[in-house]
Amino acid sequence: MTKKEIVVTIAENTGIDRESVLAVIEEFMREVTFSLSSGENIYLRFFGTFKAKKRAAKPARNIKKNTTIFLPERYVPHFKPSDYFKNKVIDGMKKIEGGRGG
Repeated sequence: MTKKEIVVTIAENTGIDRESVLAVIEEFMREVTFSLSSGENIYLRFFGTFKAKKRAAKPARNIKKNTTIFLPERYVPHFKPSDYFKNKVIDGMKKIEGGRGG
């Protein structure tokens, strides 16, 4: 599903115009990016947690040049779904697979 499809679906389900829905989604994404880049975690009850996880420095291989390079310590965005969210997805996938005879 694309951002455009999400905007259209939310607009249809809520009766809010598409431009307003798009503005809210864009602002949400900006806030998530800003918060994580500022070292702040985001907790959404029944959905999950957005965090910036620390990755340790490590050696790696450049296969094309056959050399070892050093990757410095860095932070990467990470999403951990809540148990509620995970269970909803698992239950939904079981229904889909069950409908396909498998």
